[in-house]
Amino acid sequence: MTEIIATYLVHEEKNPEKKAEEIALGLTVGSWTNLPELEQDQLRKHKGRVVSIEGLPTDSKDKTLINIAYPSVNFSSDLPAILTTVFGKLSLDGKIKLLDLQFDQGLKKHFPGPRFGIEGLRNILGVYDRPLLMSIFKGVLGKDIDFLVGQLKQQALGGVDFVKDDEILFENELTPFEKRIVEGKKVLQEVYNQTGHRTLYAVNLTGRTSKLKEKARKAVELGADLLLFNVFSYGLDVLQELREDEEIALPLMAHPAVSGALTSSSHYGISHSLLLGKLLRYVGADLSLFPSPYGTVALEKNSALSIAKELTQEDSFKQAFPVPSAGIHPGLVPLLIRDFGVDSVINAGGGVHGHPDGACGGGLAFRQAIDTTLQGKTLAEGAESSLELKKALQLWGSAEAAAK
Repeated sequence: MTEIIATYLVHEEKNPEKKAEEIALGLTVGSWTNLPELEQDQLRKHKGRVVSIEGLPTDSKDKTLINIAYPSVNFSSDLPAILTTVFGKLSLDGKIKLLDLQFDQGLKKHFPGPRFGIEGLRNILGVYDRPLLMSIFKGVLGKDIDFLVGQLKQQALGGVDFVKDDEILFENELTPFEKRIVEGKKVLQEVYNQTGHRTLYAVNLTGRTSKLKEKARKAVELGADLLLFNVFSYGLDVLQELREDEEIALPLMAHPAVSGALTSSSHYGISHSLLLGKLLRYVGADLSLFPSPYGTVALEKNSALSIAKELTQEDSFKQAFPVPSAGIHPGLVPLLIRDFGVDSVINAGGGVHGHPDGACGGGLAFRQAIDTTLQGKTLAEGAESSLELKKALQLWGSAEAAAK
């Protein structure tokens, strides 16, 4: 019999054994000891099972790890059913956090994983030996399409690999979805013809859920490179539907907007590694954005690293790119490479656009910082022959001492 095993962190529980049994029964058959033997025999295959209970010694209040197995016969093979089974009403019951889900191979077969993943995206770009670089549009709300494509061109000229829409850029008259794709494609082809560098543009897929597939198919028709998607505003299952549609077949970039409401508490909700790592990978995200440990919206370092681990560790699914974000500037590149490795995407907004030489100079500074770090040199050494990097370090400083 197949099953899924959920790992919970329970706080301040005086009787964890009793709590574990309550969870196992309460989320499956409801009760057990008072049932007649015949009914127990009928319901046995549906009964939740306590796998393990482990107390965690802490300096303050008690914490307990509880593992519960849920028979797959209880739920349909989709994430809404699974999450409702393992954490539906339980999410409302005291200080308890869902840390992980262990899918057996039979259940995994119902999920697609990334279509392209790290290897596929590297093949599209023809870049294999360094972290990829991404930047975002800045200040485009209320601006027209000429402003947007002008900004796109400068970022591409700076050697950026991906440029993504702002997640709050929705359908509007000044920069409509279809025009963004068409005009963006023109300017990126122009830069490619000029420099030989390929930049991919992630357009924000938004609107009513029932219209998303139609809109995504139109994006394919117009030649879109990638789709940015606010997955936690819509739901993980919606992302999976987009991934599985063969008429769409574009790389999917998952934005973490709204996920903080589910992950930020240490006592409640779902772990970062499960929500932004494992589950996004399983349903088909090719890239997952999340706060870096160093920037303006910093995530605790172990949590950030745990997301990257889930996205890239050995599994039956393709690897997805970790994209640590927020408050990133060229001086942080040594830290990013040390902590997230070569198979990651360095994502910057103000660290590109705030450069004294504009977005082009910002992109060049990042590329110079990446090359310098991979050559085993300090950023200060690289800055001696790289003017854009020198200006960036003068403005933002360097964190490379912390990377050693």
